[in-house]
Amino acid sequence: DERLKLIFVCCHPAVAPESRAALTLKLVCGLSTEEVARAFLVSETTLAQRLVRAKRKITEAGVSFEVPGPEHWAERLAAVLSTLEVAYAKAHEDAAGTGRHAGFAREMLEVTALFSEMLPDEAEVLALAATIRFAEARRPARTDRKGVRVPLAEQDPELWSKPLIEEARSYCGRALSLSGPGPRILQMMVHALWCGRKTRADPPPWKPVLAAYDILVELRDDPIVRINRAVALAEVRGADTGLSELDRLDPETLADFLPFHAARADLLAKVGRTAEALEAYDRALALSPGAAERRFLQGRRAMVVS
Repeated sequence: DERLKLIFVCCHPAVAPESRAALTLKLVCGLSTEEVARAFLVSETTLAQRLVRAKRKITEAGVSFEVPGPEHWAERLAAVLSTLEVAYAKAHEDAAGTGRHAGFAREMLEVTALFSEMLPDEAEVLALAATIRFAEARRPARTDRKGVRVPLAEQDPELWSKPLIEEARSYCGRALSLSGPGPRILQMMVHALWCGRKTRADPPPWKPVLAAYDILVELRDDPIVRINRAVALAEVRGADTGLSELDRLDPETLADFLPFHAARADLLAKVGRTAEALEAYDRALALSPGAAERRFLQGRRAMVVS
């Protein structure tokens, strides 16, 4: 697989760890500097400087265009997994699957299958393969007939892809047989909990999802995990509690991160802080969401006004 070869090249240990995945997403996956910067919650200027240094290191090291031998995989594994994770996230953030990165969804299914064959005993590889399949299985229910994004808790599980869920469960079982609760194992389990629903009558699994995020935040304490945890916290303990968690995050770091503003807008609306909710919805809409996401946010904003 040519893309996998390029990913291994860009994740060479000569490149600084914080730049490996970013370089790969820019050069191999074709993301813009702005998109990569948003994915890693850094400024475009900072990212551009990292990319220049990373390209120089690749040249100086004379890295060959090939997948290295198995003895070198471990030192590149974290960056390769981060690359695949973000590449799929770019496809997943567009619920309608019509954006310019939509093709990553199918491609990441194929690449993670290949990667799982290369490293059949690596739990985090298997966990990522499972996560992507759980998430992609839900795509048929992610938009309604009007092309509006449907939140996960409101989706009809009967529309989800049963074959992909079964495939995900197979990877899930293999990953769990090899490892305890690492970060990607826990992320996989959150998706598995959601995909345990059979019909709309089944209640959303907010309590076990929150329990998983409580553990995950101890292992991978980053703003994205914190945002997801705050959403689950709001569902279990109330919108005020979830909003308090969001307000503890650095707004400057998350200024260009659409999910932060969308989640905050929703919780502000629920606690009756209308003017702030409208401002947060406007901040989210200003960040160029996909068509389905834009319609969803506009609809929720209209509900606040009415």
